[in-house]
Amino acid sequence: MASTARAAKAAGKATVEVVEPKPAVPPAEELLKLYREMLLIRRFEEKAGQLYGMGLIGGFCHLYIGQEAVAVGIQHALSDKDSVITGYRDHGHMLVCGMDPRRVMAELTGRATGYSKGKGGSMHMFAKEVRFYGGHGIVAAQVPLGTGIAFAHKYRKDGGICVAYMGDGAVNQGQVYESFNMASLWKLPVLYVIENNRYAMGTAAERHAASTALYQRGLPYAIPGAQVDGMDVLAVREKAMEVVRYVREGNGPFVLEALTYRYRGHSMSDPGKYRTKEEVQEMRERRDPIDRLKALMLEHGVADEERFKQIDKEIRDIVNDSARFAQDSPEPDPAELYTDVLIER
Repeated sequence: MASTARAAKAAGKATVEVVEPKPAVPPAEELLKLYREMLLIRRFEEKAGQLYGMGLIGGFCHLYIGQEAVAVGIQHALSDKDSVITGYRDHGHMLVCGMDPRRVMAELTGRATGYSKGKGGSMHMFAKEVRFYGGHGIVAAQVPLGTGIAFAHKYRKDGGICVAYMGDGAVNQGQVYESFNMASLWKLPVLYVIENNRYAMGTAAERHAASTALYQRGLPYAIPGAQVDGMDVLAVREKAMEVVRYVREGNGPFVLEALTYRYRGHSMSDPGKYRTKEEVQEMRERRDPIDRLKALMLEHGVADEERFKQIDKEIRDIVNDSARFAQDSPEPDPAELYTDVLIER
């Protein structure tokens, strides 16, 4: 990829690379870390779904179940200098960025101990200390913001890049292409990640996109692109390392399309009648990112069934503790309605 990208750069045009990577198997310690992080997201989202059903989470709630390999794989290619910004399906990104599950769950339930003091909820929480800049409820709003964060990285010469996530529905929004143009013109250090879960808000990609090769969307702006299996955490990790290096070396932006799948509806209020139960079940049984990694780890003798049971218990304890913490935390004081509205300097 690097040599192809360099040739394209020399020719003054972008290239597209579509590959099925054969990822190397990382050391056992990293495999266990990848597994634990994906499982934490899965169990956390399952618990969030339960709390939503109990009426403890208000507003919208978009679960990341099925897409865990994307955020986890990409995060393993980043450094502590890098920034992340995403849309409203954001809980998984928060957890893998290092945000405290207790405070994330507290924010989901609108408690004062949450990251946004209970005022942001599922879609609007930040953690500047780990360079996570949201959580954004407006479709594709995070893309120009992420482009601006990348500009800040370049202006400050801090060596960081920004990863701006979007979905296959968001990629059709106009501000995405304004961002592409500026990022390419100024060679900004930004990795645009398209999490293509095939259905946007409820419309199949082939019905809402004239071209479903979403990794090609940067071509008119001289931005190279690639596609990766977003249900394989090792494939995502390996491809992310490659393209993050490309961006960090000053070559400008890159578009990475991760082909993934969400098991639940678009949000908790979506019955998902636009696809069959058989399709979802087949994806769960044959393509699940957590099961695939577990099978590989068993094959390589990294862990046995007993160890996996122990990990699952540890993760469930963390998630149950976060739910208890959230429910035991106080609701915000009504006076908080008037705070964080204006910054005075």
